[in-house]
Amino acid sequence: QVQLVESGGGLVQPGGSLRLSCVASGSIFSINSMGWYRQVSGKQRELVATIISDDSTNYADSVKGRFTISRDNANNTVFLQMTSLKSEDTAVYYCYATMRISSRSWFYGYWGQGTQVTVSS
Repeated sequence: QVQLVESGGGLVQPGGSLRLSCVASGSIFSINSMGWYRQVSGKQRELVATIISDDSTNYADSVKGRFTISRDNANNTVFLQMTSLKSEDTAVYYCYATMRISSRSWFYGYWGQGTQVTVSS
């Protein structure tokens, strides 16, 4: 069984910073991409940032220059450093990873349970 567990969410004032972490655990053979999505109640889940195995990254336009995604391959962990936070960044942030559990399996997508980020004064 494979599991993604996020941490680091919370309440922060506008202009502040937070660092989210997500650890993948279980029967993991390899991880391809890891990333972060966010969702506001009543709206579609949207991409925030992704990082793939060669460390290339992709960001939503709304977070470019403010958020930085990174990964620790040795510990199956992905991070999202968020700075200059705005009220519109308030959402539940979900970790996502494409992983396979053996050399003969396909890559499948897995989601974490989500962590709330609230930006408010």
